[in-house]
Amino acid sequence: MEKSSKVFVGMDVHKESIDITLAEQGGEVRRLGQIGGDRGSLLKMVRKQQSKGGERVFVYEAGPCGFWIYRELAALGERCMVVSPALVPKRAGDHVKTDRRDSERLASLARAGELEAIHVPDIRDEAIRDLVRGRDDAVIAQRRVRQQLKALLLRNDIRYVGKTSWTGAHRRWLSELKLPEPAQQITFEEYVDAIAVATARIERLTRAIETEVATWRFAPVVAALQAMRGIQFVHAVTLIAELGDLTRFHSARQLMGYLGLVPREDSSGEHRRQGSITKAGNSYARRALIEAAWAYRHPARVTRIIATRQTGLPKAACDIAWRAQLRLSAKYRRLNARHLNHNKIVVALARELSGFVWAIGQSVKPT
Repeated sequence: MEKSSKVFVGMDVHKESIDITLAEQGGEVRRLGQIGGDRGSLLKMVRKQQSKGGERVFVYEAGPCGFWIYRELAALGERCMVVSPALVPKRAGDHVKTDRRDSERLASLARAGELEAIHVPDIRDEAIRDLVRGRDDAVIAQRRVRQQLKALLLRNDIRYVGKTSWTGAHRRWLSELKLPEPAQQITFEEYVDAIAVATARIERLTRAIETEVATWRFAPVVAALQAMRGIQFVHAVTLIAELGDLTRFHSARQLMGYLGLVPREDSSGEHRRQGSITKAGNSYARRALIEAAWAYRHPARVTRIIATRQTGLPKAACDIAWRAQLRLSAKYRRLNARHLNHNKIVVALARELSGFVWAIGQSVKPT
């Protein structure tokens, strides 16, 4: 029988180095060595392996270095798997972790068929995802500096008596404040200026997202998701930028599991115990869904804003959005009547909301 020439190449990728191990199909596992983490070193290694002939499957863990290695290998006609570090099997008694062992484990597990590749977005999709995450970082920075300003005022027993902060009335109140000491006034003005800078940054990034999405292939899906209550433009773009093509999920349950919205379970025999949600998968999309789910505390109703967003959208998407309102609003009232924690109720709503998001993703296709 002719020996297979298929080789699995495990790569432990870091910023400055890549440790490489080869696992031959039906043969030995041997360490190739360590190369630099730059593009030139990678291409030199790949061309050297190509000169030996045979088929190769490269595998590495997703991490801060991104997907450029995957794209370089694909451009050379090579097969490559990017795997999630959380889904790589590990032995409970293995307490030694080195780059060499990591690359050996990846090569061996890939050869045994125990690894599953994750979805790799194309360059355009990843660019919009980076833009959305940049806006999210700007929102976090704005929230942080707002809290710092409020802490300064609280230390000086200066309290706002209005109902809502950061409205026009609150900003006018801030503009008229004078703190006891000049040094404190300087700190106060710096915080106010930092808030203005963060707010302007959010607005610029939001406009940039609107411009990019207008020519994006997923623009119809983004528009269709806005038919749903609680999912406005930024939430819709976040969901699609993070999840990609929703048709890659075979069922709504698969999407719920990917988002980490399903409960943990420890069951054996007649004993069944469920805990908190797993929080596995994409945290950005999960947070966007939970934020949107708070809107379903109110009775089902097509408001003027929702009706405006639904103008020109496919009837199928609008019908799904209305079914979601009826089901989720009723579920909120039912669970609230049992006096459950409000946060737990909203997470349960977010889990079912992801199912309706999946349904819209199946009915509305990218251009």
